[in-house]
Amino acid sequence: MANLIGHVTRAELARIVSIAREAAREVVMPHFRRLGPGDVQSKASALDLVTIADERAEQHITARLLEMWPDALIVGEEACARRADLRKALTDAPLAITIDPIDGTANYAAGVPLFGVMIAVASYGVPLASVILDPLSMEAGVALRGEGAWIDRAGEKLRDLRMAAAAPLSALTGKAAWRNLPTRDTQQADRTLRSVAALWDFRCAAHEYLLTAEGRGHFLLYTRSLPWDHLPGWLMLHEAGAYGARFDGQPYDPGQPGQGLLYAPDRATWSLLHEALALA
Repeated sequence: MANLIGHVTRAELARIVSIAREAAREVVMPHFRRLGPGDVQSKASALDLVTIADERAEQHITARLLEMWPDALIVGEEACARRADLRKALTDAPLAITIDPIDGTANYAAGVPLFGVMIAVASYGVPLASVILDPLSMEAGVALRGEGAWIDRAGEKLRDLRMAAAAPLSALTGKAAWRNLPTRDTQQADRTLRSVAALWDFRCAAHEYLLTAEGRGHFLLYTRSLPWDHLPGWLMLHEAGAYGARFDGQPYDPGQPGQGLLYAPDRATWSLLHEALALA
């Protein structure tokens, strides 16, 4: 692996949080529940939406981040919809920043208050810092590589983030993207998912990561793993004590977003879930 750029300072992290809050306050929330007929468009499918707020928030965040790091590669979700080469360059960049201006756009467009702003700073694909902001409460989950994860409120640490303790299969709760699950045994996977204590799905990775990093869920399973959706949460959960890996057992590689991701409280629980779901 190429040498990483070093680390992101706490002052720089605070500035990123401030930029996320600024975009939420000036762009995201003013458009919430005020979108007109022409303000929502479909991208790859009818369920893959983009709004005028997504576009403007990403532009706002991009401009502010480039003031901090003029040479950074900015990998925004909406920019990548137009230029796929941006995502492919992520793992080769000494400094790159991923942006999901509104994670949970389907909720946002429907007026459902479950969406977030997600930003991660990475060096050669390795996340160094991440921010997941709830625009309604303005609280942010933040993480620094090697320094932990916590909830930030108005620039002050509110509480540390800590993954839930390991538990038996029947006591686990979490989110599983089961529709496209690559399993060797569909019936076994179905029995496993029926046997856990609870399954939930917010249609918003930002809140799913925040809930799990707070210790209020035991596992997350995603079959799609695009970097703007998952690089922030990957760092946050690991700094909160979780164990995560692709379905093949390897660490997350944002340059290969089709490998799936599974998180659990520890490696033993990860292996238990992996085997019980017969993941391919």
